[in-house]
Amino acid sequence: MRATAPGRGMDPVRRVAKPVTFVLCLLPALAMVLDAATGHLAVNPIQELINRTGLWAVRLLLVTLAVTPLRRLPRMGWLIRLRRMLGLYAFFYALAHLLVYLVLNQGLVPALILADLGRPYILAGYAAVALLIPLAVTSTDGMMRRLGRRWKRLHRLVYPAAILAVAHYLMLVKLDLRPPLTYAGLLALLLGWRLVRYAARRLRRHRAQQAGQRSPG
Repeated sequence: MRATAPGRGMDPVRRVAKPVTFVLCLLPALAMVLDAATGHLAVNPIQELINRTGLWAVRLLLVTLAVTPLRRLPRMGWLIRLRRMLGLYAFFYALAHLLVYLVLNQGLVPALILADLGRPYILAGYAAVALLIPLAVTSTDGMMRRLGRRWKRLHRLVYPAAILAVAHYLMLVKLDLRPPLTYAGLLALLLGWRLVRYAARRLRRHRAQQAGQRSPG
């Protein structure tokens, strides 16, 4: 029987998943550029750009974290191929959020930037972006091979980064708390799922060790 070429006969959804995901993640940035070029931003365009880039950073961080539980569903293992792209896009929007704030809002004036450091939500935002930088830098296959087991430990920084990003959003909002609370709830579910699985693994390992100690010989 003739061997099937790699990729041939693959589910069409899997074939188009990467390019479609790439385009979908890029669309919010293109919409912002178009709105800015045509003057269709809000009365305070800089603030709107800050809000929109920050929201997409949080959304894509949560989508990235959702890949691991979703890929365990039947016939959904291919989702893991999208996780790196989603994570890099989350970093892209987080970095854009920071640059719009520093360059357009603060004018790169050191006194203004330092004055804002006394605000907890500003510190949480800075910390979230700082934690995402090493993840973006080490996202290549080469860095994964070079770091070995340390790569997985390093990329657990996505958890505190996501917590800080959602906290930044929650502290920033003064009136309608429903959107940030929704994101906080989703993050709690995603992290809770991981904690339950971690506890279950530890319990199985402990029981296996006990069974080994009781076995003869």
